[in-house]
Amino acid sequence: QVQLVESGGGLVQPGGSLRLSCAASASILRDSVMDWYRQAPGKQREWVAAIRLGGSTNYAGPVWGRFTVSRDNAKNTVYLQMNNLKPEDTAVYYCYARYFNSWGQGTQVTVSS
Repeated sequence: QVQLVESGGGLVQPGGSLRLSCAASASILRDSVMDWYRQAPGKQREWVAAIRLGGSTNYAGPVWGRFTVSRDNAKNTVYLQMNNLKPEDTAVYYCYARYFNSWGQGTQVTVSS
């Protein structure tokens, strides 16, 4: 079973940046679309971004132009660079290996002054 471990969350002021990492336990990045999701308190988990096998990316409307997803196959790691953060970005962020149906444990991102 694939294990995913997110890191890089924290408290940041509005307009700031964070980079999240998702480390996989195996060399799965070449075999699976990788997604980022987030879940704010009292809300359903929502899809944020995806990076496909060929490297193409997709983003949800609210983060388009501010977030960038990338991956390093050699390190078995996917990244989510988040810029110009807003209070509404506050959530627990999860990575997901779509073809393995595996979730990480999540990392908290809080945007507040």
